[in-house]
Amino acid sequence: MTRGQWSLLALAVLGLALLVLALVTARRPAQPVPDRDGYFDRWSTTHGGYDPRTGSVWVRGWLSIVLLLARPLARRGVQPDVVTYASLWLALLVLALSGLGGGWAVLAGVLVVASALLDSLDGGLAVLEDRQTSWGYVLDSVVDRCSDVVWVLAAVAVGCPLELALAVVFGVFLLEYLRARAGNAGFGEVGTVTVAERPTRVIVLAPTLALCGALPAYAGVVSVVGPAVLLGLTAVGVGQLGVVVRRALG
Repeated sequence: MTRGQWSLLALAVLGLALLVLALVTARRPAQPVPDRDGYFDRWSTTHGGYDPRTGSVWVRGWLSIVLLLARPLARRGVQPDVVTYASLWLALLVLALSGLGGGWAVLAGVLVVASALLDSLDGGLAVLEDRQTSWGYVLDSVVDRCSDVVWVLAAVAVGCPLELALAVVFGVFLLEYLRARAGNAGFGEVGTVTVAERPTRVIVLAPTLALCGALPAYAGVVSVVGPAVLLGLTAVGVGQLGVVVRRALG
């Protein structure tokens, strides 16, 4: 077996273990699962009072999709932490498939979107099941950054120069660190949406992987253009957030 095949086998075993963990740890919630308004109310309480019903249409739309997917899992009492681990597992699968090229890279591009959805599902489950914990908050943030790195490494696997990939990772970490430190200083960051939020990374990197797999003759160009665009957007996003935080905190 090749190294790529061994990686897929190991991920298959890990995925089976996560499925067993989800089944074993599932605990049906004692209270009925909230409807859309109840979900938005709970979400607002845990996000500084930001009301998605009157805020950004993108945030409201994304949360509505998360609610649609999360409610069946919430009724069965699936633990949010298990879904968090599953999102990282899916990100690792993206990396493994990208290294195989061809149609596998196309599938990897699709799975980037699925990985991002799973990452939002854990928070949705925590809200619906009223199981928000400090550990879950920290775990989710750590897994988010790990997934960001793995997605960029997947771009390297299809041809992106390592130097460009490292620059993208640095920019993403700088943006998220600025947001986190501003939040610790009392800045309500939820309402500040830059051009380089996590959905932007998905929108840029998913097509990059898929196109490199579908059009291997152009992979050398696509694998550079996609991350380069993301790097530029991230630089703008850092500037946007920096200006807002500076004005807010004085």
